[in-house]
Amino acid sequence: MRHAETVTFGGSALDRAGEVRGDATALAAAATDPAARTILLWRGKPLIDQSRPAKLVRLPMDHPVLASADPTPILLGREDGAPRFAHSLSGWEPEDLDASQLGGFLDPSEQHHPEFSADEVFLELRRVMTWLNPRDAELAATAKAVFGWHASHRFCAKCGEPSDVTMGGWQRTCPACNAHHFPRTDPVVIMLITHGNSVLMGRSPGWPEGMFSLLAGFVEPGETLEAAVRREVFEESGVRVGHVDYLSSQPWPFPASLMFGCHGHATSEEITIDPEEIEAAMWVSREEMMTIFAGEHPTVLPARKGAIAHFLIENWLADTLD
Repeated sequence: MRHAETVTFGGSALDRAGEVRGDATALAAAATDPAARTILLWRGKPLIDQSRPAKLVRLPMDHPVLASADPTPILLGREDGAPRFAHSLSGWEPEDLDASQLGGFLDPSEQHHPEFSADEVFLELRRVMTWLNPRDAELAATAKAVFGWHASHRFCAKCGEPSDVTMGGWQRTCPACNAHHFPRTDPVVIMLITHGNSVLMGRSPGWPEGMFSLLAGFVEPGETLEAAVRREVFEESGVRVGHVDYLSSQPWPFPASLMFGCHGHATSEEITIDPEEIEAAMWVSREEMMTIFAGEHPTVLPARKGAIAHFLIENWLADTLD
């Protein structure tokens, strides 16, 4: 796709400053640069200024709230030549916290820290991803994914000892056995499967009522993207797929996936779902999909804006997949 990187979380061309990560002197200099700024996350939720247009808050490195943040920030890169970091405020506990809303499919709650203005609150990234410009979206997604990896990989996978954060937040090193561990990204195929004038849609158990999306699944070791598309579609729906084309990718930090958008041409129509994988599947014509995207369908909701499924279907409807 000629405009593949216009998908949410893609296309901001962030300078990630990889050469600085292993240089302790350069890292220290970056952290004390007067132009350096950091973004702040609380339990994976970025600090967002909701005043229009909404934007990711960038704090000076000497902001008082950072005294309560986790001690090791992540170097995200450079923005207009100035260093950009991310800090986690995971230890802070809001007084009015309703923990039941956290971690849901779409967390609607907002957390306000007394150090910030009324418009500056911690918000679930799924909720705000379409509010942000490409640079803010990339910074927030990167920070969320790396902090999530650190939270679930605190111990060495080789010997079990606690590991240390190194390389500007982009590595964990075991002091006991000297093993190095790097942020995990799981490859996932998400498939625009067409047959004539129709596209294959499915829904997972537990999704909101009326929500359907494209089929998707993890790529297995030793498997190509094309083979993963064919296998996942057949396993989930019983539909056979022939030719497969790659279209676009999307970093998806929920928690740590890279979505590979592909177009597959079905060679069969009959659907036989695997109830362990999906709850339902159906063929949707182009005309019916236009009704769904217009929000006028009586039972089916459009794929969520910001997700690559919405991006791929939208381009299919517009005949702009090439």
